[in-house]
Amino acid sequence: MDISRYENPDLLWLLLVLAPMIAYYIYRLSSGRAEIYFSSIEPFKHTKTIRWYLRHIPFVLRMAVVILLIIVAARPQSTTQHKKEDSQGIDIVLALDISSSMLARDFKPDRFTASKDILSKFIIDRPTDRIGLVVFAGEAFTQVPITTDHRTLINMLHQVEMGVINDGTAIGNGLATAVNRLKESKSPSKVIILLTDGVNNTGQIDPRTAAYIAKDEGIKLYTIGVGSEGTAPYQSLDTWGDVIYLQMPVEIDEELLQSIAKETNGQYFRATDNTKLSEIYAEINKLEKMEVEIENFTRYNDLFHPFLLAALALLLCEIGCRYFLFRQLP
Repeated sequence: MDISRYENPDLLWLLLVLAPMIAYYIYRLSSGRAEIYFSSIEPFKHTKTIRWYLRHIPFVLRMAVVILLIIVAARPQSTTQHKKEDSQGIDIVLALDISSSMLARDFKPDRFTASKDILSKFIIDRPTDRIGLVVFAGEAFTQVPITTDHRTLINMLHQVEMGVINDGTAIGNGLATAVNRLKESKSPSKVIILLTDGVNNTGQIDPRTAAYIAKDEGIKLYTIGVGSEGTAPYQSLDTWGDVIYLQMPVEIDEELLQSIAKETNGQYFRATDNTKLSEIYAEINKLEKMEVEIENFTRYNDLFHPFLLAALALLLCEIGCRYFLFRQLP
């Protein structure tokens, strides 16, 4: 029985009355009762039978009845709480650059793998949102439409590989594809998080045009430039076909990324290592929190009935013991 509260807890102080009851009972036992005179006590030398030791049962039962009745008066209760959450969530599309430059080793183990790992954690932290995935290089396509099936989304994210589309950095195409995924969304809040490490150098759609469309559709854009300051080790092949890493300058069109983010009332971030990239997604996670309406209902259920029944049963037992099993001479 899970008792969480008492309606009248002050009545539990009545349990202190047990102390004088016990004291009075002991006093009565020690003071003795009526006397009967016999010429010899020889027949009474061995009269301490089991009934003699059980003669305290009526008093113990009476004490138990008093305890139970005090508990009944205090009204023990259990608590049942109901919580109602009303949240529609946010629709988010993650636009991920998968051009060959994402294999640069200024992140651990590289930009591409680090981005996927950190994106997975971001997805896990947004259980109430619908999230989709768009990947782009020289072209763009939808890897996963917006969905609440985050387990499948994360699996599909980790299945993304380099080389599945032509190389290049079509930021405009990637952004336009992400916008297209959100056009039919009825969510009160729609967000695109675009991650790239380069300069828009291919594609049919200008990134600024795609940003204007996003603004018209009520979509907020966060852009993330990935790459260390100065140079970074890029993968290449030597004349014998072996993989080598060359220090190449990091080129990110920060002006463009800042401009298209500002156009939609979003923000631009620069990530220079794994830790900074994690911090950026954590900050976006805080910025795009949906207010959740929570209503708490608390219901109290009375639990005194078993105690009352037990008290009545023990009272009947006490009466039976007193007047039948342990009846005393006056």
